[in-house]
Amino acid sequence: MTILLLQGGSAPSASGGGWSMLVMMLLIFVVMYFFMIRPQQKQQKKLNEFRNSLEKGQKVITAGGIYGTIREVKENSVLVEVDKDTTIRVSKSMIMKDESDAAQQGK
Repeated sequence: MTILLLQGGSAPSASGGGWSMLVMMLLIFVVMYFFMIRPQQKQQKKLNEFRNSLEKGQKVITAGGIYGTIREVKENSVLVEVDKDTTIRVSKSMIMKDESDAAQQGK
């Protein structure tokens, strides 16, 4: 008799459980969007704007951790002077930040 009561009581909640699961999944997606995806998109947009505004004489840091000064800017690459009479060509996508910004954050 106890088994019949437990089975009878769980049947109506199973139909409502589908909606609550759907609402929970939607809520999880919304939270993930606002805390993970949206901030990452903003950061990527800011980085792309920085890369498009690179100028000669600007001090930068590459993705590999190389500090240098920009000597020439082309469409997809920049020429970076890393030491006296030593320059390297680096893809614009590998320029990560302005050296002056990194110095200010370190203080």
